[in-house]
Amino acid sequence: MNIFGSFFSSDMAIDLGTANTLVYVKGKGIVLNEPSVVAYHTKNGRKEVLAVGEDAKLMLGRTPGSIEAIRPMREGVIADFDTAEEMIKHFIRKVHKRSTFTKPKIIVCVPHGATPVEKRAIRQSVLGAGARKAGLIAEPIAAAIGAGMPITDPTGSMVVDIGGGTTEVAVLSLADIVYARSVRVGGDRMDEALISYLKRHQNLLIGEATAERIKKEIGTARMPENGRGLTMQIRGRDLLNGVPKETEISQAQVAEALSEPVQQIVESVMTALESTPPDLAADIVDRGVMLTGGGALLGDLDLALREQTGLSISVADESLNCVALGTGKALEYERQLSHVIDYES
Repeated sequence: MNIFGSFFSSDMAIDLGTANTLVYVKGKGIVLNEPSVVAYHTKNGRKEVLAVGEDAKLMLGRTPGSIEAIRPMREGVIADFDTAEEMIKHFIRKVHKRSTFTKPKIIVCVPHGATPVEKRAIRQSVLGAGARKAGLIAEPIAAAIGAGMPITDPTGSMVVDIGGGTTEVAVLSLADIVYARSVRVGGDRMDEALISYLKRHQNLLIGEATAERIKKEIGTARMPENGRGLTMQIRGRDLLNGVPKETEISQAQVAEALSEPVQQIVESVMTALESTPPDLAADIVDRGVMLTGGGALLGDLDLALREQTGLSISVADESLNCVALGTGKALEYERQLSHVIDYES
């Protein structure tokens, strides 16, 4: 192998997530992790990009009329084609600070349930952003590789990848998908559930950033044993008289608010187990289930799943980065994993 060739390689793997985009450069690992947000203002009928990533996220929900901050990804796929292309371009340029670099080969992960049209949109955006070749890899396979699961063995492994927009449940054997299901529920749906719960029960309107903070700080999938659990102070707008208001929210309330999205994740795991061939199901009973993705970090989610499935559930070491690491490994070991990468010509 040409060490210098791989060292100076500009080839990259991108985890184009609903919430965050991670970029892995061949030979270097993950070099960028930023929110999938673009802010632009409209001038004489033309959109002009103002900020991308971290800077743009700070503007979400806080922009004046002429500026808009949007997420071009929705439920794991591209919702706004032009903005997504701008975002990918920006991240590629940020990673390659040199103005002249050879056009990179890029592998992107896509939800297993993405339609051919959605896959084409992702491929076109990546090519439009300057890639010479765009490969796609199914998210569950990337998550399993990133979590270090022995997916090339002739035994069944189950991975549950809970991202911002989708939850992917898959059973893998011999480096391929035996069964997979993509449910459009993830971290974003949890945030929405918290927003609507507070609106309903406390007449309080909170923004996405506050909902995300609640989820990260005291989010839980199970009712606390003492019936209340930890609490935190939150601020929002009182819907009755329109003025700002501060109130307290407890873990018990959070568990109640999140019960529906959590139940959807549990049900998708149960459905996967019922649809798995008996011999592979026996392997899963032996090995357990691996949780990956940012949603896997929700408090007690592993326990909630264990209680309902009776299986041993473990959370991957770097659950937030599993998909990006797995997509990166597919790039590093492309020859061995070529059958899981789709380079439609």
